[in-house]
Amino acid sequence: MRRKASLVLLAFAVFCAALSPLLRWYAFPRLAKIPANQYQDMVLEAEDATLLDYGTMKARKVPKVSIVQTLKGNVDASERIERTTGRDVVVWDGLSYAQGPDGQMVSKIPERYIFDAHTQEPVHATGEMVDGDPVKREGLEFKWPFLTEKRDYEYFDAQARVTAPIHYKGTRNFRGVEVYYFEQTIPWTKVKFPKTLPVEGITPEALAETGTTRWYTTVRTFWVEPLTGAPVYGEEIHQEELRGGTLLGGRDKVTAFAGHVKMREDYISHTVDLVKSQRLQILLMTSYLPWGLLFLAALLLALSLCLEARGRRPGDPSTARDTDPEPVTA
Repeated sequence: MRRKASLVLLAFAVFCAALSPLLRWYAFPRLAKIPANQYQDMVLEAEDATLLDYGTMKARKVPKVSIVQTLKGNVDASERIERTTGRDVVVWDGLSYAQGPDGQMVSKIPERYIFDAHTQEPVHATGEMVDGDPVKREGLEFKWPFLTEKRDYEYFDAQARVTAPIHYKGTRNFRGVEVYYFEQTIPWTKVKFPKTLPVEGITPEALAETGTTRWYTTVRTFWVEPLTGAPVYGEEIHQEELRGGTLLGGRDKVTAFAGHVKMREDYISHTVDLVKSQRLQILLMTSYLPWGLLFLAALLLALSLCLEARGRRPGDPSTARDTDPEPVTA
């Protein structure tokens, strides 16, 4: 009986030991994915910012500029692209809407971002765009991959339509969560005018005819929770200028926008709480369950060997029967 119990325990020990690496290295990469119907929004603010008054074409100080960013999963588009690519794809329709202290629009830039649901790598398909212009992204945007590493990544800048390194700068603690700190600098770059401008009747084509150009630079920073790859906080030191042309009345340049853009406090708290709950799910798949299964396998193996050893002791009745002397006949 002990021999049978020992074999059963040994079989379970082998099963748990085999399941542990399968869960971590096979199941997790396939189960961890961004849902196609995800929706999220975020409000960022730049206090004491500089903003261009298009009526006078002069820069002025304003108490606050607000930027509302929304990302909405487009399920129909993702299913259509999945049929042609054979991959799990997420399509995010995004909108970055900036408004001044009077509530009037400053800029409105739509995006469509298409990426792999598991790795967050860009997937190039029809419809990928920024402000209506087709683009071919390289690198990350909005989200880092699951199990983010301590290294530099390539990050796509939607304003300049370029990809540039975003550098890992160290590990920090942000409101009780261990995060990786990343920083990217985009030098002064000539960029397009938004297709939707704050002054009715003025178009990018009309501005181009004046010879005036738009330039942009930013220092972008993110605090990223490494297990989920989700930024829990971000900032930008953002500057835009109009340069040259007849629109400026002989001036070389004028500031269109300058400000230190930060996440609003209520969105920081909500994001941190959300990431903490998602972090636990990742830990179950990558750490708690695999190591727990290995510990259970070791325990079952020890019990199996213990039963086997007890079954082979010299005093055991089954062993004693094997060593009894042969009966003597007359």
